[in-house]
Amino acid sequence: MIGIKQQQSLLLNIARELEKQITVYAIGGTAMMFWGFKDATLDIDLVFENEADRKVFSNAAERIGYKEMDAVKVYGAKRNIPLMLKLDDERFDLFVSQVVDFVFSKEMQKRAEQIHQFGDMLILKIADPHDIILMKCATDRIKDMDDAIKIIDASRIDWGIIVNEAKNQIALGRETAAMELGAFFEKISPKLKQKIPDRTMDELWSILEKQAEEKIKKIRH
Repeated sequence: MIGIKQQQSLLLNIARELEKQITVYAIGGTAMMFWGFKDATLDIDLVFENEADRKVFSNAAERIGYKEMDAVKVYGAKRNIPLMLKLDDERFDLFVSQVVDFVFSKEMQKRAEQIHQFGDMLILKIADPHDIILMKCATDRIKDMDDAIKIIDASRIDWGIIVNEAKNQIALGRETAAMELGAFFEKISPKLKQKIPDRTMDELWSILEKQAEEKIKKIRH
């Protein structure tokens, strides 16, 4: 496990090796640590805006000893799996634009208002808790469900943000976003202290129904 101080030290060490200034977005357990939802994480999850920036970061990490590992062993055969780098028990999961089945959208980038800088070269923006929840539903891992439960129970959730981003994801080509999110919420709902509003679930299923109706219309025409 990587603690808060260790995480900051790792990021600073890599920042010192960077060839240019880059902006990176922290998601997953990494973002949860900055928000105070957890004290340690198994890996450092980062999203880059483009492949060039990820390459600059991975080159810097490799210069201090990190080696690439097989991401399929962790993520399976899912789409848009990360470049994974490991040194001893420390691991980076590096995504570009897309996190498995979710696009790290412009709206998600705008909501990442908490900013930290490491040295002169690394600017780290922390994903909003709403968006951490959304991306947690991109995997089937128990720990991601537990993390989502922790965030929901500890936060004042604006469920409108969740529904609107599901619509946004569909517009960006992730047609299954509403279905996956609704199914994810149904799985974790019995364990939540804070109830997911019926209206939110109704809106997600309404989106799904509308998608089905549009597909039927296309078939008929």
